[in-house]
Amino acid sequence: MEIRTLRYFLAVAREENMTRAAEALHVTQPTLSKALKALEDELGKKLFTRHSFSIKLTDEGILLRNRAEDLVSMADRIEREFVSLDDITGGDLYFGLAESSQISYLAREIHTFKRAYPGLHYHITSGDTEQVMEKLDKGLLDFVVLAEAPDTGKYESLVFPESEIWGLVMPEDDALAAKKAIHADDLIGLALFCSEQSWKNDIPRWAGAEMDALHLEGSFRLAYNASVFAKEHLGYLLTFDKLVNTSPGSGLTFRPLSPRLETRLYLVWKKYQTFSPIAERFLAQIGTAFLSE
Repeated sequence: MEIRTLRYFLAVAREENMTRAAEALHVTQPTLSKALKALEDELGKKLFTRHSFSIKLTDEGILLRNRAEDLVSMADRIEREFVSLDDITGGDLYFGLAESSQISYLAREIHTFKRAYPGLHYHITSGDTEQVMEKLDKGLLDFVVLAEAPDTGKYESLVFPESEIWGLVMPEDDALAAKKAIHADDLIGLALFCSEQSWKNDIPRWAGAEMDALHLEGSFRLAYNASVFAKEHLGYLLTFDKLVNTSPGSGLTFRPLSPRLETRLYLVWKKYQTFSPIAERFLAQIGTAFLSE
């Protein structure tokens, strides 16, 4: 199975049309059709169902698309890394990021680093722990930012200089907005929004015995989306401070949790990972910067 054939397959899956895919790939339609037929014969599975004006993936085709995307991404990354081995002015860095205002520390260091290495290209993937760690383990990312301590048997890490502070986001006219801080018993009987990961790991260590009395109305991977629901009085959002707009006039307000709940952020990479030259230089810079904060 050749990477070129997988690129052909992904183009057809994306375009859902053989003619458009052939044009995008700059190959003839017979060449493309022959390559895809050979791929189906090699795998022994039908990958497409062909209709009059479109092509759809079969279940087996969907499975291959998911695997092929990772394989092609890895092949592209290997090519870029070898091209940049002798380029002392740049290269590619790949990050997977949790949602946090502390990302500003990372952005600041990337900005500083890019002045020294103007040929730097950085690629950002956002997601929860499960999403970004899967890509890190597959070698698709150099670094991830996690809102939880990593497994020290598998990963190395740097701790971000500050902690995230937890609180409740609600409409500014809500009765709870009159409180200076929110206690667990204030939330009993209310519809709550939170990320699934934090509901399992962070909120229980704050709520303690009251946890069983709290109700998760819905889980969100993006705090902004949850804040829209909170603004419409559908529930209350448990999240980090400064993650959504709660400034005057936003319609929302933030109140910290009591007792105070904090979460540390970690810049994480695989243990014994062989870095590209640009990744090694970046790690050295950000390690020095974090230690000096």
